[in-house]
Amino acid sequence: MQESAHQPAAQRGYSMISTRPVLVAMTLCFGSWLGNSLVFAEGYPTKPVTMIVPFAPGGSIDILARLLGQHLAARLGRPFVIENRPGAGTVLATAAVAKAPPDGHTLLITTSALAINASLHKKLPYDPATSFSPVALVADIPLILVVNPALPVRTAQDLVAFAKQNPTQLSYASSGLGSALHLTAELFKSTTGIDVAHVPYKSGPQAMNDVVAGHVQMMFADPGSALPQIREGKVRALGVTSLVPLPSAPDILPLAATGVPKFEAVSWQMIVAPADTPRDIVSKLNTEARDVLLSPDVTQRITGYGMIISKAIPPDELQRFVVAEINRWRMIVRKAGVEASE
Repeated sequence: MQESAHQPAAQRGYSMISTRPVLVAMTLCFGSWLGNSLVFAEGYPTKPVTMIVPFAPGGSIDILARLLGQHLAARLGRPFVIENRPGAGTVLATAAVAKAPPDGHTLLITTSALAINASLHKKLPYDPATSFSPVALVADIPLILVVNPALPVRTAQDLVAFAKQNPTQLSYASSGLGSALHLTAELFKSTTGIDVAHVPYKSGPQAMNDVVAGHVQMMFADPGSALPQIREGKVRALGVTSLVPLPSAPDILPLAATGVPKFEAVSWQMIVAPADTPRDIVSKLNTEARDVLLSPDVTQRITGYGMIISKAIPPDELQRFVVAEINRWRMIVRKAGVEASE
Protein backbone atom coordinates (compact mmCIF):
# COMPACT_ATOMS: atom_id res chain seq x y z
CA MET A 1 0.00 0.00 0.00
CA GLN A 2 1.34 3.42 -0.89
CA GLU A 3 2.40 5.49 2.10
CA SER A 4 0.53 8.68 2.89
CA ALA A 5 1.68 11.70 4.82
CA HIS A 6 -1.52 11.39 6.81
CA GLN A 7 -0.88 7.81 7.94
CA PRO A 8 -0.09 7.32 11.63
CA ALA A 9 3.60 7.50 12.36
CA ALA A 10 3.69 3.89 13.48
CA GLN A 11 2.34 2.74 10.12
CA ARG A 12 5.12 4.72 8.34
CA GLY A 13 7.84 2.90 10.29
CA TYR A 14 8.20 5.40 13.13
CA SER A 15 7.21 5.41 16.81
CA MET A 16 6.30 8.70 18.41
CA ILE A 17 7.17 7.27 21.82
CA SER A 18 10.58 5.95 20.81
CA THR A 19 11.67 8.90 18.70
CA ARG A 20 10.96 11.64 21.24
CA PRO A 21 13.98 10.80 23.47
CA VAL A 22 16.16 10.46 20.37
CA LEU A 23 15.08 13.86 19.08
CA VAL A 24 15.70 15.42 22.47
CA ALA A 25 19.15 13.81 22.64
CA MET A 26 19.99 14.96 19.12
CA THR A 27 18.90 18.49 19.95
CA LEU A 28 21.04 18.52 23.09
CA CYS A 29 24.04 17.13 21.21
CA PHE A 30 23.68 19.70 18.43
CA GLY A 31 23.35 22.49 20.96
CA SER A 32 26.44 21.24 22.77
CA TRP A 33 28.41 21.03 19.49
CA LEU A 34 27.32 24.50 18.43
CA GLY A 35 28.20 25.92 21.83
CA ASN A 36 31.62 24.26 21.81
CA SER A 37 32.22 25.52 18.28
CA LEU A 38 31.45 29.09 19.32
CA VAL A 39 33.68 28.74 22.38
CA PHE A 40 36.53 27.38 20.24
CA ALA A 41 36.17 30.25 17.77
CA GLU A 42 36.00 32.89 20.49
CA GLY A 43 39.16 31.65 22.21
CA TYR A 44 41.01 30.56 19.06
CA PRO A 45 43.93 30.26 18.80
CA THR A 46 44.95 28.91 22.19
CA LYS A 47 48.54 28.11 21.21
CA PRO A 48 50.96 28.70 18.30
CA VAL A 49 49.57 27.87 14.88
CA THR A 50 51.73 25.79 12.54
CA MET A 51 51.39 26.69 8.87
CA ILE A 52 52.99 23.97 6.77
CA VAL A 53 54.50 24.87 3.40
CA PRO A 54 54.95 21.87 1.05
CA PHE A 55 57.97 23.45 -0.65
CA ALA A 56 61.53 24.43 0.25
CA PRO A 57 62.22 27.97 1.49
CA GLY A 58 62.67 30.77 -1.02
CA GLY A 59 59.83 30.33 -3.49
CA SER A 60 56.61 32.29 -3.87
CA ILE A 61 54.59 30.01 -1.60
CA ASP A 62 57.15 30.23 1.19
CA ILE A 63 57.37 34.02 0.84
CA LEU A 64 53.61 34.36 0.94
CA ALA A 65 53.23 32.01 3.92
CA ARG A 66 55.71 34.03 5.96
CA LEU A 67 54.03 37.31 5.02
CA LEU A 68 50.59 35.99 5.97
CA GLY A 69 51.88 34.32 9.11
CA GLN A 70 53.45 37.54 10.34
CA HIS A 71 50.23 39.52 9.93
CA LEU A 72 47.91 36.79 11.21
CA ALA A 73 50.05 36.42 14.34
CA ALA A 74 49.74 40.14 15.00
CA ARG A 75 45.97 40.04 14.56
CA LEU A 76 45.25 36.83 16.49
CA GLY A 77 47.81 37.20 19.27
CA ARG A 78 49.61 33.87 18.80
CA PRO A 79 52.73 32.96 16.78
CA PHE A 80 52.26 31.45 13.32
CA VAL A 81 55.16 29.04 12.85
CA ILE A 82 56.10 28.38 9.22
CA GLU A 83 57.28 24.81 8.67
CA ASN A 84 58.70 23.75 5.30
CA ARG A 85 58.07 20.12 4.36
CA PRO A 86 59.05 19.64 0.71
CA GLY A 87 58.89 16.28 -1.01
CA ALA A 88 56.79 13.91 -3.10
CA GLY A 89 55.16 16.69 -5.08
CA THR A 90 53.55 18.19 -1.94
CA VAL A 91 52.01 14.84 -0.92
CA LEU A 92 54.07 14.46 2.27
CA ALA A 93 53.08 17.82 3.73
CA THR A 94 49.49 17.53 2.57
CA ALA A 95 49.08 14.08 4.14
CA ALA A 96 50.51 15.38 7.43
CA VAL A 97 47.91 18.14 7.61
CA ALA A 98 45.09 15.77 6.64
CA LYS A 99 45.96 13.67 9.70
CA ALA A 100 46.43 16.61 12.09
CA PRO A 101 43.90 17.40 14.84
CA PRO A 102 41.03 19.45 13.34
CA ASP A 103 41.34 22.32 15.80
CA GLY A 104 42.70 25.07 13.55
CA HIS A 105 46.22 24.93 14.97
CA THR A 106 47.69 23.11 11.96
CA LEU A 107 47.18 24.69 8.54
CA LEU A 108 48.51 24.04 5.05
CA ILE A 109 49.20 26.70 2.48
CA THR A 110 48.85 24.72 -0.70
CA THR A 111 48.68 25.34 -4.41
CA SER A 112 46.94 23.93 -7.45
CA ALA A 113 48.95 20.81 -6.63
CA LEU A 114 46.13 19.88 -4.26
CA ALA A 115 43.87 19.48 -7.30
CA ILE A 116 46.58 18.30 -9.71
CA ASN A 117 47.64 15.34 -7.57
CA ALA A 118 44.17 13.82 -7.85
CA SER A 119 45.04 13.05 -11.47
CA LEU A 120 48.75 12.36 -11.06
CA HIS A 121 48.41 9.62 -8.45
CA LYS A 122 46.24 6.54 -8.56
CA LYS A 123 46.37 6.38 -4.77
CA LEU A 124 46.86 9.20 -2.28
CA PRO A 125 46.96 9.04 1.54
CA TYR A 126 44.14 11.60 1.58
CA ASP A 127 41.20 12.71 -0.57
CA PRO A 128 41.85 16.17 -2.08
CA ALA A 129 38.11 16.85 -2.22
CA THR A 130 37.07 15.75 1.28
CA SER A 131 40.09 15.54 3.62
CA PHE A 132 40.31 19.29 4.16
CA SER A 133 38.29 22.30 5.21
CA PRO A 134 39.25 25.04 2.73
CA VAL A 135 39.87 28.30 4.58
CA ALA A 136 40.73 31.00 2.04
CA LEU A 137 41.99 31.52 -1.48
CA VAL A 138 45.06 33.70 -1.29
CA ALA A 139 46.64 34.49 -4.64
CA ASP A 140 46.71 33.49 -8.28
CA ILE A 141 50.14 32.90 -9.75
CA PRO A 142 50.78 33.15 -13.48
CA LEU A 143 54.10 31.64 -14.49
CA ILE A 144 56.80 33.23 -16.60
CA LEU A 145 58.59 31.37 -19.40
CA VAL A 146 62.29 32.17 -19.03
CA VAL A 147 65.38 31.02 -20.90
CA ASN A 148 69.10 31.28 -20.32
CA PRO A 149 70.34 34.41 -22.16
CA ALA A 150 72.81 32.31 -24.16
CA LEU A 151 69.91 30.67 -25.98
CA PRO A 152 69.47 32.59 -29.27
CA VAL A 153 65.76 33.28 -28.90
CA ARG A 154 63.84 36.46 -28.06
CA THR A 155 60.21 35.38 -28.31
CA ALA A 156 58.09 32.27 -27.78
CA GLN A 157 57.90 31.92 -31.56
CA ASP A 158 61.71 31.95 -31.72
CA LEU A 159 61.86 29.25 -29.05
CA VAL A 160 59.39 26.99 -30.85
CA ALA A 161 61.27 27.42 -34.14
CA PHE A 162 64.63 26.73 -32.47
CA ALA A 163 63.30 23.63 -30.70
CA LYS A 164 61.92 22.23 -33.95
CA GLN A 165 65.19 22.89 -35.76
CA ASN A 166 67.18 21.31 -32.94
CA PRO A 167 65.06 18.39 -31.75
CA THR A 168 65.94 16.75 -28.40
CA GLN A 169 68.67 19.34 -27.70
CA LEU A 170 66.72 21.46 -25.22
CA SER A 171 65.74 20.70 -21.65
CA TYR A 172 63.51 22.46 -19.15
CA ALA A 173 63.63 22.58 -15.37
CA SER A 174 60.74 22.29 -12.94
CA SER A 175 60.12 22.08 -9.21
CA GLY A 176 59.23 18.40 -9.50
CA LEU A 177 57.00 15.87 -11.20
CA GLY A 178 53.40 17.00 -11.20
CA SER A 179 54.10 20.55 -10.08
CA ALA A 180 52.36 23.43 -11.84
CA LEU A 181 55.75 24.30 -13.35
CA HIS A 182 56.05 20.80 -14.80
CA LEU A 183 52.51 20.55 -16.14
CA THR A 184 52.61 24.02 -17.66
CA ALA A 185 55.76 23.10 -19.58
CA GLU A 186 54.18 19.85 -20.75
CA LEU A 187 51.08 21.75 -21.85
CA PHE A 188 53.34 24.16 -23.74
CA LYS A 189 55.09 21.23 -25.42
CA SER A 190 51.86 19.56 -26.51
CA THR A 191 50.39 22.86 -27.69
CA THR A 192 53.41 23.84 -29.80
CA GLY A 193 54.54 20.35 -30.85
CA ILE A 194 58.12 20.68 -29.59
CA ASP A 195 60.29 18.05 -27.89
CA VAL A 196 62.02 19.28 -24.73
CA ALA A 197 63.39 17.01 -21.98
CA HIS A 198 62.20 17.41 -18.40
CA VAL A 199 64.74 17.89 -15.60
CA PRO A 200 62.94 17.87 -12.22
CA TYR A 201 64.37 19.56 -9.12
CA LYS A 202 63.32 19.58 -5.48
CA SER A 203 62.30 23.24 -5.59
CA GLY A 204 61.71 26.15 -7.93
CA PRO A 205 64.73 28.15 -6.69
CA GLN A 206 67.02 25.15 -7.32
CA ALA A 207 65.62 24.82 -10.83
CA MET A 208 66.12 28.52 -11.46
CA ASN A 209 69.74 28.33 -10.30
CA ASP A 210 70.51 25.77 -12.98
CA VAL A 211 68.76 27.79 -15.69
CA VAL A 212 70.86 30.81 -14.67
CA ALA A 213 73.99 28.62 -14.77
CA GLY A 214 73.07 27.30 -18.22
CA HIS A 215 72.83 23.65 -17.18
CA VAL A 216 69.19 23.71 -18.32
CA GLN A 217 67.97 26.06 -21.03
CA MET A 218 64.48 27.04 -19.92
CA MET A 219 61.68 26.76 -17.40
CA PHE A 220 58.28 28.09 -16.41
CA ALA A 221 59.01 29.90 -13.16
CA ASP A 222 56.90 31.53 -10.50
CA PRO A 223 57.30 35.31 -10.53
CA GLY A 224 58.77 35.41 -7.02
CA SER A 225 61.92 33.62 -8.16
CA ALA A 226 61.88 34.77 -11.80
CA LEU A 227 61.47 38.55 -11.61
CA PRO A 228 64.70 39.30 -9.69
CA GLN A 229 66.69 37.17 -12.16
CA ILE A 230 64.96 38.81 -15.12
CA ARG A 231 65.70 42.30 -13.81
CA GLU A 232 69.37 41.42 -13.31
CA GLY A 233 69.61 39.99 -16.83
CA LYS A 234 70.42 36.49 -15.63
CA VAL A 235 67.48 34.99 -17.53
CA ARG A 236 65.34 36.28 -20.42
CA ALA A 237 61.55 36.39 -20.18
CA LEU A 238 59.60 35.20 -23.22
CA GLY A 239 56.07 35.56 -21.88
CA VAL A 240 53.62 35.06 -19.04
CA THR A 241 51.03 32.29 -18.83
CA SER A 242 48.07 34.53 -17.93
CA LEU A 243 45.93 36.18 -20.60
CA VAL A 244 46.88 39.62 -19.28
CA PRO A 245 50.28 41.02 -18.26
CA LEU A 246 51.37 41.01 -14.63
CA PRO A 247 50.78 44.34 -12.85
CA SER A 248 54.35 44.16 -11.54
CA ALA A 249 55.87 43.39 -14.95
CA PRO A 250 53.62 44.88 -17.66
CA ASP A 251 56.39 44.65 -20.25
CA ILE A 252 56.26 40.83 -20.19
CA LEU A 253 53.49 40.01 -22.64
CA PRO A 254 51.16 36.99 -22.40
CA LEU A 255 52.28 33.95 -24.37
CA ALA A 256 48.81 33.97 -25.92
CA ALA A 257 49.74 37.28 -27.56
CA THR A 258 53.24 36.27 -28.63
CA GLY A 259 52.81 33.18 -30.78
CA VAL A 260 50.94 30.62 -28.66
CA PRO A 261 47.25 31.51 -29.14
CA LYS A 262 44.87 30.99 -26.18
CA PHE A 263 47.64 29.55 -24.02
CA GLU A 264 46.78 29.96 -20.34
CA ALA A 265 47.93 28.19 -17.17
CA VAL A 266 47.50 29.95 -13.84
CA SER A 267 48.12 28.37 -10.45
CA TRP A 268 46.51 29.37 -7.15
CA GLN A 269 47.39 29.32 -3.49
CA MET A 270 44.98 28.40 -0.73
CA ILE A 271 44.99 27.94 3.03
CA VAL A 272 43.31 24.72 4.16
CA ALA A 273 42.73 23.04 7.52
CA PRO A 274 42.04 19.38 8.31
CA ALA A 275 38.49 18.23 7.58
CA ASP A 276 36.00 18.72 10.43
CA THR A 277 37.73 21.82 11.75
CA PRO A 278 34.91 23.78 13.46
CA ARG A 279 33.16 26.03 10.96
CA ASP A 280 33.45 29.05 13.23
CA ILE A 281 37.23 28.71 13.35
CA VAL A 282 37.37 28.33 9.56
CA SER A 283 35.15 31.39 9.19
CA LYS A 284 37.30 33.39 11.60
CA LEU A 285 40.48 32.46 9.72
CA ASN A 286 38.84 33.30 6.40
CA THR A 287 37.85 36.76 7.63
CA GLU A 288 41.26 37.48 9.13
CA ALA A 289 43.12 36.24 6.04
CA ARG A 290 40.97 38.34 3.70
CA ASP A 291 41.51 41.44 5.86
CA VAL A 292 45.27 40.83 5.77
CA LEU A 293 45.29 40.35 1.99
CA LEU A 294 43.34 43.55 1.38
CA SER A 295 45.55 45.70 3.58
CA PRO A 296 47.49 48.14 1.33
CA ASP A 297 50.92 47.02 2.53
CA VAL A 298 50.27 43.32 1.94
CA THR A 299 48.51 43.90 -1.39
CA GLN A 300 51.47 45.96 -2.61
CA ARG A 301 53.98 43.33 -1.56
CA ILE A 302 52.03 40.43 -3.09
CA THR A 303 51.56 42.19 -6.43
CA GLY A 304 55.23 43.14 -6.28
CA TYR A 305 56.08 39.44 -6.19
CA GLY A 306 54.11 38.98 -9.42
CA MET A 307 51.03 37.45 -7.81
CA ILE A 308 47.41 38.54 -8.07
CA ILE A 309 45.13 38.66 -5.01
CA SER A 310 42.48 35.98 -5.46
CA LYS A 311 38.81 36.88 -5.48
CA ALA A 312 37.01 36.34 -2.20
CA ILE A 313 35.14 33.04 -1.98
CA PRO A 314 33.30 32.03 1.22
CA PRO A 315 34.57 28.83 2.87
CA ASP A 316 31.29 27.02 2.12
CA GLU A 317 31.86 27.57 -1.62
CA LEU A 318 35.57 26.74 -1.62
CA GLN A 319 34.86 23.01 -1.46
CA ARG A 320 33.03 23.26 -4.79
CA PHE A 321 35.91 25.33 -6.15
CA VAL A 322 38.38 22.56 -5.26
CA VAL A 323 36.23 19.92 -6.98
CA ALA A 324 35.95 22.10 -10.09
CA GLU A 325 39.74 22.60 -10.08
CA ILE A 326 40.31 18.83 -9.81
CA ASN A 327 38.27 18.40 -12.98
CA ARG A 328 39.97 21.31 -14.76
CA TRP A 329 43.49 20.09 -14.03
CA ARG A 330 42.51 16.54 -14.96
CA MET A 331 41.90 17.81 -18.50
CA ILE A 332 45.27 19.62 -18.51
CA VAL A 333 47.06 16.48 -17.27
CA ARG A 334 45.45 14.42 -20.02
CA LYS A 335 46.26 16.99 -22.69
CA ALA A 336 49.85 17.10 -21.48
CA GLY A 337 50.03 13.30 -21.71
CA VAL A 338 51.29 12.81 -18.15
CA GLU A 339 50.75 9.31 -16.77
CA ALA A 340 49.34 8.75 -13.30
CA SER A 341 51.66 6.93 -10.90
CA GLU A 342 51.01 4.66 -7.94
